[in-house]
Amino acid sequence: MNLSKEVLSRFYIAEKNSVSTIAKKLGCSEHKINYWLAEFKIPKRSISDSVYLYHNPKGDPFNIVTPQTNEESFLFGLGIGLYWGEGTKSNKNTVRLGNTDPKLVKKFIEFLLKICKIKKEKLRFGLQVFSDMSSKQALRFWQDELDMPKNQFFPTVVVTPARSLGTYRQKTKYGVLTVYYGNKKLRDILCQMVENMRY
Repeated sequence: MNLSKEVLSRFYIAEKNSVSTIAKKLGCSEHKINYWLAEFKIPKRSISDSVYLYHNPKGDPFNIVTPQTNEESFLFGLGIGLYWGEGTKSNKNTVRLGNTDPKLVKKFIEFLLKICKIKKEKLRFGLQVFSDMSSKQALRFWQDELDMPKNQFFPTVVVTPARSLGTYRQKTKYGVLTVYYGNKKLRDILCQMVENMRY
């Protein structure tokens, strides 16, 4: 059975089916589908792109909007600036930002919700406290401040405080809170925006 480029393009590119799914639909081997993809010079998705598509079959779970008002423009710039200064770019799969200031953390969450249009329930939080703090009290503080349920928080990590923390210790009264949003594509987009701001 010979496949037309139009049919294969529709299955693979437009409908974003996997090679195995196309093979099952057409009743042939995956080898044959791969052969015709190469024959028609249809670029195959990378492994990471295939994995992303597998976990997001309905498309991206976010939608970055173009700011329409001064308030949205300010929030957009603030969010990118916060990610530039406070975000963890080393992780390749997750948008992460950690800080001790609840107002700063809430602004970044607002940026993710209003500008990136993510779903609030997809956010996760990690809390790190010092050994002389009440982890339960710290957790309640952040839950109340962020208006987030306990099930969106990872187990609290307790660390031994350094003796020379000084005034920094006062700033970490309720520990260090890290915001997590697990999406490689959004992480890459935000990192590229940060790079664009450098020039």
